[in-house]
Amino acid sequence: MIARSRRGLLLLAAAVLLILAVLAGLAFGTRAIAPVTVADALLAYDPGDNDHVVVVTQRLPRTLIGLAAGLALAMAGALMQGITRNPLVDPGLLGVNAGASVAVLLAITLLGVVNPAGYVWFAFAGAALAAALAWAIGSAGADGASPAKLALTGAAVTAGLTSVMLFILSTSSTALNTFRFWSVGSLTGRGLDTLALVLPTIALGVAMAAVVASGLNLVALGDDTARGLGHSVRSTRAIALVATVLLCGSATAVAGPLMFVGLVVPHVVRGVVGSDYRWIVAASAPLGAALVILADVAGRLLSEIEAGLVVAFIGVPALLALVLQRKQATV
Repeated sequence: MIARSRRGLLLLAAAVLLILAVLAGLAFGTRAIAPVTVADALLAYDPGDNDHVVVVTQRLPRTLIGLAAGLALAMAGALMQGITRNPLVDPGLLGVNAGASVAVLLAITLLGVVNPAGYVWFAFAGAALAAALAWAIGSAGADGASPAKLALTGAAVTAGLTSVMLFILSTSSTALNTFRFWSVGSLTGRGLDTLALVLPTIALGVAMAAVVASGLNLVALGDDTARGLGHSVRSTRAIALVATVLLCGSATAVAGPLMFVGLVVPHVVRGVVGSDYRWIVAASAPLGAALVILADVAGRLLSEIEAGLVVAFIGVPALLALVLQRKQATV
């Protein structure tokens, strides 16, 4: 009963934090806008009012994109940690970020795409192909897609794609100049039309994550134990992997490779709610969304620093603290 109450309080606190983050995303920037004005802009938009224009055309898209990307990355991280039974795994382990980056570079160099809205499908396709390649190789053999094989295969695919990415960047100054704005992880320069392109895949990924979360609890017991209980480990991993690709690929496509969200958020949530992946996945969603939105707000207040840099600034010390904590726990 105490554990359930604590989990419920975390979900409530996460929801409240997300609401406050959304309000901050709409109200704060290079200049603050009063909450009453924000409400007027949303309910009775006046194109002649500069504050209304800023809220509706600039801050609202950034906030909603941050919400969708943060939610998707945090849930993808929770699923990836469940698939590999490793709480220090990032959803980019399967080469999703590297695949998306290579695809965006090819779109820039071969097709001349320069608009973030034009990157979306290339980034998503690259992420999906990279993950499919890692899964195909990692699942080969009699023991199937074991956590260790998936991790090693994903690392190999990421290294190979990173080499391709660096080769393209070293041979094309145009690609370098355009790509660097996408690769840092940003919520600017995207409109609601760009977000609309990935909302269906994010929604499908969220639904699949909700369905597969309980199965990850059995996978956490070990493959042999899960099979002994009549559970299909292969099916659970496959569904969770598809959901991870949909979520991480969509977020990366619309906002660029925002690092550490999918690693830090699920790990922190696990420390509060325990090892039940139903709660980990559910609580990671609002906390991940709030983290990205607040990182974007902090970046605006610090002279328009991109959200990806702020998240990395928070994520690096958080990751080091998690590693040191685990090391002390095992001594």
